[in-house]
Formats: sequence, structure tokens, C-alpha cells
Amino acid sequence: MFHRPPPTEAADEALTPEQERVIAKFRRFSSVSMLVMVIGVAAVFGVIGYRMLRAKPLATGEVTALLPKGAKIVGTAVTADVVAVTLDIGGVTEIRTFDARTLAPAGRLRFAVEP
Repeated sequence: MFHRPPPTEAADEALTPEQERVIAKFRRFSSVSMLVMVIGVAAVFGVIGYRMLRAKPLATGEVTALLPKGAKIVGTAVTADVVAVTLDIGGVTEIRTFDARTLAPAGRLRFAVEP
């Protein structure tokens, strides 16, 4: 269907020194480019692996937080790093925060009425 030229029987001609320099330069450029790409991919996989190995697991198991006698839980809120519990302790509002990963107490905020 397509016209193809007849194969030539001529032997391959030797390259000129200038052509050999261009080919060598292209090979060096290709090698450097491939090396940079391999280093970049290795860096990305290295960062992903580092973050996966260094990630701290979430807390598991049971944790019991002791509340003062007569305290009532008014509300709770959870963010990425903090669990907040709002308490009513005898008419005084208090917010206690806990670290979401370890469930260790992180802070306490009390609200009181000014005299």
C-alpha cells in the first residue's frame, strides 16, 4: 500500500569526528538526565518510607479519665490532635483537653464568674 524505497546495499559510512562528538555529547546528556530522574524518584520514595516508619500509632486500649464528683459532661469535640471535653462541675464550666494520639491529658481551662 505504501511505497517503500528499495534497500540500499551500500555499507555504513564512518562518522566524522564532529558527528562522533555530537553523539558522545548526547549520550552524556542522556546519562545525566536519567541519573537526575533516578535520584528524584529515590528521594520521593525515601520521604514516603521515612514518614511511614516514623509515624506514631494512635492510642489503643482503654483509658479512664477521672472526673470530680458531681461533674457532668456537657459536650465533646475531636480534632486531628486534640480531644476536648466540656464539663459542668457544680455550676462551673471547665474544658479538659487530651492528646488524640496518646490520650494523655493536655490541658485544663476553667471558667468562673467574676465577683
